Amino acid sequence: MKIFGIDPGSDRTGYGCVETDGSRHRIVVCGAISAPALASFPEKLLTIHRRLAALIDSCRPDAVAIENLFHATNVRSALKLGHARGVAMLAAVEAGLPVAEYTPAEIKRAVVGYGRAEKHQVQQMVKLILGLTVLPSPHDAADALAVAICHVHSQMPKAVASAVVGRGKAATSWRHYHLARP
Repeated sequence: MKIFGIDPGSDRTGYGCVETDGSRHRIVVCGAISAPALASFPEKLLTIHRRLAALIDSCRPDAVAIENLFHATNVRSALKLGHARGVAMLAAVEAGLPVAEYTPAEIKRAVVGYGRAEKHQVQQMVKLILGLTVLPSPHDAADALAVAICHVHSQMPKAVASAVVGRGKAATSWRHYHLARP
């Protein structure tokens, strides 16, 4: 399974694709999209959309996960972030992919185990989970990888439960799943 994660932003949008077999995760690609500083806001949105659409096309993920807006310092920045999220979702939907949204607290809880983790803690855990030798950079790329990892973790218990229930046994944890396998 391949998941494409997006950390939307009007100045810089992070992206990251993770491939997993359920137990091991590996990075496919990550980075950040930045439009020229002097570009108009509509031009920045167009750049974000085009680059994400091309990246999604080349990665061919099974789903796209996007960080959800939770709060912003002011109305103007919230609106700009909302526009960036919109063009990111549009790129995913145009590719015919399902889109999942996660709040920053859900992402941090899934990756670090604590919903109020700091950015450097998220970067460190992403590095460990993906077996990287260096921290993913910039932090927008690490955040996008964290979004993808969050989606993988939220989907795996469902897959495990259905696999085990299909054999007539109920799975209540990963440990029970491993014990229930033939």
